[in-house]
Amino acid sequence: MTPPTTNSTARLGSGAPVFGAPCWVSLMARDLRATQDFYGAVLGWTFRSGALGEQFRIALADGVPIAGIGALAPALQVAVAWTPYFAVEDADVTASRIRERGGTVAVGPVALHTGRGALASDRDGAVFGLWQGPLVPEWEQWRDTAPVWTRLQTRDAFAAAIFYGEVLDWACDRPGCCDVRYEHDEVVLRHAGHVVARLTSGAVEAAPDPSLRPHWHTHFTVADPRADAEKARTHGATVLAEGVARSGPWVRLSDPDGATFTLNTKG
Repeated sequence: MTPPTTNSTARLGSGAPVFGAPCWVSLMARDLRATQDFYGAVLGWTFRSGALGEQFRIALADGVPIAGIGALAPALQVAVAWTPYFAVEDADVTASRIRERGGTVAVGPVALHTGRGALASDRDGAVFGLWQGPLVPEWEQWRDTAPVWTRLQTRDAFAAAIFYGEVLDWACDRPGCCDVRYEHDEVVLRHAGHVVARLTSGAVEAAPDPSLRPHWHTHFTVADPRADAEKARTHGATVLAEGVARSGPWVRLSDPDGATFTLNTKG
């Protein structure tokens, strides 16, 4: 896990609380150097060391932290995937809620320097993370400009919204929580008026293709998705699908390590 950086509610510089919102995305890679080279060449990211040691890097776009990349232990035979983390007030309480509602907590909660983190999956198997602690200082900019956002592709978006709403305190009318609305055939999650996640129905639990099973999928906002996708192809990525949404063109890719993500013009 590579979250942004104690045991209290995450707060913005203004002191306003934040909980239930996506606050970070992380990738555990089999080859850390090759993965940095790939995303640096395709998306122009630069990298610096994080608080978790030399096997973890913070990716930056124009100096703003975007995501975390860590080295996956060779002995772990797990799929490489981008994983979203959600800000929570108490990781232990949230983990208990996940178990009570039929989800699974695979790792943690564990202490990670200035905070606590956990990895879990919902009732349909979609993997996500929890983060209890301070957010990156630029989180408001990260949220407002949406350089990265996440979509849950699931069997039933309404049922999933109930699960996550109960686990993460969505739509609870407390300061700092997220608002949930149904818009254009999907569930839209907002924090302070900004779209931070979307939940879409249609995934099939037993599908042989992992991209068709319930999962959280990471989107990166770029100026020209097709041009960046072509760069990605020349650096070993595979183009899985492409199309045009209301907001503009998008391209779904698999990086050389097998992690899937989508490039689009905006969230």
